[in-house]
Amino acid sequence: MQNIKDTVKEVVYAIMPLSLVVIILQLTIIGMPTELFIQFLIGVLMVSVGLILFLLGVHIGLLPVGEMIGAALPKMGKAWLVVFFGFLLGFVATVAEPDVRVLALQVDLVSEGIISSNLLIYTVALGVAVFVGLAMLRIILKIPITYLLVGGYGVVFILAAFTPAHFVPISFDAGGVTTGPMTVPFILALGVGVASVLRGKSASTDGFGLVALASIGPIIAVLVLGVVYG
Repeated sequence: MQNIKDTVKEVVYAIMPLSLVVIILQLTIIGMPTELFIQFLIGVLMVSVGLILFLLGVHIGLLPVGEMIGAALPKMGKAWLVVFFGFLLGFVATVAEPDVRVLALQVDLVSEGIISSNLLIYTVALGVAVFVGLAMLRIILKIPITYLLVGGYGVVFILAAFTPAHFVPISFDAGGVTTGPMTVPFILALGVGVASVLRGKSASTDGFGLVALASIGPIIAVLVLGVVYG
């Protein structure tokens, strides 16, 4: 029950400022049609209920399962299994990410179908999957995250020089949308679970940073897609 109350408060505090700003603008400056304003209020209510249910689902299901999977994989004694399932889970979590689908639909609309939504979704998912797999390998081999971040962004800047200009902003947006409510909880829980078994007390150091690495993958993937289309 306390978890439900905390979740409701979290959602209210998150949505209330935006809602108040829109209401104030409506009463002072904008003056949008009453029908549209009512639709906005209904939308706020629906978003609030949806977020409450979603966050409860994350706390009840996604986080415990992700951490349990992360803790179970290293016990099998095969590093390639940890990397493979990190890759696989990163892929499917990104495909299910609502933010990625919103971006893909907008790009499909603006490009008039030249870059289809499915192509962009699977490209972004592949980029995340590769870097989640690398993140698992980093935990196993104790590779400093600084090396991967510097190397990853170095590749990004090199590819950006050879990619059509309109792909560059799309690629960075793709990196941003992967840090959404579906991908982040699962990847973080997975990393903490793996690190808690392999690294013990240093899990807080090795288990985090996965989201930073995962956000590089889609940037590189979309830039490569731009090179191909260019």
